[in-house]
Amino acid sequence: MLYRIGRLFVIKSKFEAFLVIFGLANGAVERGFHYMSLYPGLGGKLLFAVCPIAVFMAGGKILDSLEARA
Repeated sequence: MLYRIGRLFVIKSKFEAFLVIFGLANGAVERGFHYMSLYPGLGGKLLFAVCPIAVFMAGGKILDSLEARA
């Protein structure tokens, strides 16, 4: 039973991977806007820039893991 529930959280196709990456990107941009309001000026802009970079790295890892499994 636990195995069947765990299968729901496995990314099986590139479409699912892109949906996950899209969700991560939306969250990162929202967090970046929050940082810009908390830290006005260069500090907020730098923190905003770091948020999408983390999504790029995670997205690449997700896509690479899909290709390695296939």
